[in-house]
Amino acid sequence: MPCSYYIYYRVDPAKAAACEPQIRELLAAVRKATGIEGRLMRKRGEPNLWMEVYENVSDGAKFEWELAEAAGRLKVQEFLLPGTPRYIECFQEP
Repeated sequence: MPCSYYIYYRVDPAKAAACEPQIRELLAAVRKATGIEGRLMRKRGEPNLWMEVYENVSDGAKFEWELAEAAGRLKVQEFLLPGTPRYIECFQEP
């Protein structure tokens, strides 16, 4: 059954401008590898809380592998607030 991934994290405010192109590249890499079109969002009123949304993912294992590979290659963790992770949540419709 297809599912949707919601990945949220806190970007270091001093690195936010440099982070956005990296995340856009991450979205493009995931799209190229999986065919899944992701979206980047920011929380209203809290601009350093970002979320990537990927919907209708049918092969979760491949998707998660490609996402982790791209995030590692692009060094996404370096743009986050020190000591904070990228939280990954996966939801399915009932």
